Amino acid sequence: MHPSRRAYVEETQDEDEDMGISIDQVPTDHDYVIPSTASGIAPEKASAIIQQFDKKKRAAAITVPTDDARVRSKLRELGEPITLFGEQKSDRRDRLRTLLAQQLEDAERREAGADGDDVSMLDADGEDGGDGEHEEEFYTEGVPELLDARRWIARYSIERARERCELQNSESTVQLQKHIKHRKGIKDRLAGFNLLGSQLAGDRPVSIARFSNDSKMIAAGSWDGGIRLLTVPNMDIVRTLRGHKDKIGGVSWSPMEDLTAENVSLVSGGGEGDIHLWNMTQDTPVASLLGHGGRVCRVEYHPSGRYIGSASYDTTWRLWDVETTSELLIQEGHSREVFAISFQNDGALVATAGLDGFGRIWDLRTGRTVMILDGHIREVHGLAFAPNGYQVISASADATAKVWDVRKVRCITTIGAHKGLVSDVRFFDGGVDTGRPMIDGEIEMGDRGKYFVTGGFDKNVNIYSADDWALVKTLPGHSGNVLSVDIAKDGNYILSSGHDRTCKLWARDDMEF
Repeated sequence: MHPSRRAYVEETQDEDEDMGISIDQVPTDHDYVIPSTASGIAPEKASAIIQQFDKKKRAAAITVPTDDARVRSKLRELGEPITLFGEQKSDRRDRLRTLLAQQLEDAERREAGADGDDVSMLDADGEDGGDGEHEEEFYTEGVPELLDARRWIARYSIERARERCELQNSESTVQLQKHIKHRKGIKDRLAGFNLLGSQLAGDRPVSIARFSNDSKMIAAGSWDGGIRLLTVPNMDIVRTLRGHKDKIGGVSWSPMEDLTAENVSLVSGGGEGDIHLWNMTQDTPVASLLGHGGRVCRVEYHPSGRYIGSASYDTTWRLWDVETTSELLIQEGHSREVFAISFQNDGALVATAGLDGFGRIWDLRTGRTVMILDGHIREVHGLAFAPNGYQVISASADATAKVWDVRKVRCITTIGAHKGLVSDVRFFDGGVDTGRPMIDGEIEMGDRGKYFVTGGFDKNVNIYSADDWALVKTLPGHSGNVLSVDIAKDGNYILSSGHDRTCKLWARDDMEF
């Protein structure tokens, strides 16, 4: 580093420390361009840096098995030591991934040499150095019910996608001036949110809190293993559900309508690896989904209500059938713990992410990865599909939230969301459907998908516009790190929970109760 540049960095770091800001909490944009020779970097050095980034990206895209026995077997096939001194399972997977990436690169180099004059000595000797297999895809055999589920999801998602596209086409006919006026009105309303109430919802930090589908109930999961059910807006605790032996990682309400008290309406995941199903008539689980070999971090209902997705520390995410309580899919693909999961509203896609810093978007109809979310430099703790069906927001420990476009297969913007870890992100996914025609022929413009909220380790809840990705308002009030956020389906309330063991309810000043 140039001396003047080093002095500037050290001076900046001292100023940040004086202000109480940790360097790893400062949002950083890594979508930079490698400097040219005009910047003083030689072309060969810039080229080497680019090649190094490309190698890391290609290595991360290679799928390796998560089962340690299969990893050892593959290393043995490659003629490599099956373990090194002090090597952990995750380190062994990373070493296998690096070896496979190098093997693929060598194969491409030999193939390029065969087409030109620069032929390697290895090619001249006629040795290929192996059996010709340079990259291998690993599959976990699925149960017969999985095929039926994929077919059903395909039919379900096609109809949902058709309705969504019709609504978006209707909205596109609205004049730009009306769009601008409507979205300005949304920002004005969002600026009116303030703290309405607070409730102690656990003996330990409240890791997750979610509104019910009718916006009348809150399920708050705590590190003490209990789930408190609170009323809206009074925040009275009406019941405590007991069944988990470790900290609650995720809760999700069923999206199905016309559920009775006897129907399964809530799912939760715990640190012991169990997933419990609950109804509103008893304080103990009505059924349990067993199979994960590690902590369950997040659970989410599929939009149909027929399936449940779960993300776990065992480096897999899984798909479950609610009616039969059977495990349909064990999906590998992440090199470290999987923390977050989010379904697309159509039901065709699902996004997962975790402590490896990567996210993946999967097609539930085929089982294939359709996009890799590669850009965060720290762990990813939150995911949210936008109601428009093609945008995804990821929340990371690198203090940023990134917006991804599935159609463009790339990140379209990076938001410096908080001064610390971004723990959760949620879109507003309720209210009036955008593009719904009114009786007089006008289009009723709704708020659905027009804004989202994030929670962070700077103890704040932030509201952002999904129009220009700008910060609309910051909601301070927690005395500890914020662990989860949510928005009521009716759009009247915002919910947050955190390390201070509370659930906080936020509402607009102009609301009547």
